[in-house]
Amino acid sequence: MKRTLLIAALALSLVGAAAIAQQTAPAPQNDAPPAQHERHHSPNPHKMAMHLSKKLGLSPDQTAKLEPILADRQQKMQALRADTSLTPDQRKQQRHAIGKDSQEQLTGILTPEQMQQLKAMHHGHRGEGQAPPPTGV
Repeated sequence: MKRTLLIAALALSLVGAAAIAQQTAPAPQNDAPPAQHERHHSPNPHKMAMHLSKKLGLSPDQTAKLEPILADRQQKMQALRADTSLTPDQRKQQRHAIGKDSQEQLTGILTPEQMQQLKAMHHGHRGEGQAPPPTGV
């Protein structure tokens, strides 16, 4: 059970890390400020599937199966964030359930080697977004 939750958390973290990477991409040259909904929008499931396809060496069939899983997860997480009636514990339990479901679906698509690569990618993204340690002045 702990291993399943770890892998689910891994998959969720990977999606979050990709969201961070996507947010740090240079913005298109446009003088207008971004609309409110664009500031807090989740990563595009198609772009995420294509990114994972390249990183994990997925077949076209695997990539096609991956996108609906990512889209479903995104939709469920958006609904969870919008539900203000939940307690923090309920929200956490539902996040874990969504992650577990996504992870189980990924396990049915990815090879064991690809799941290991996904896990390694997750570990490589830890600490991303933090300021580098200060250097001597």
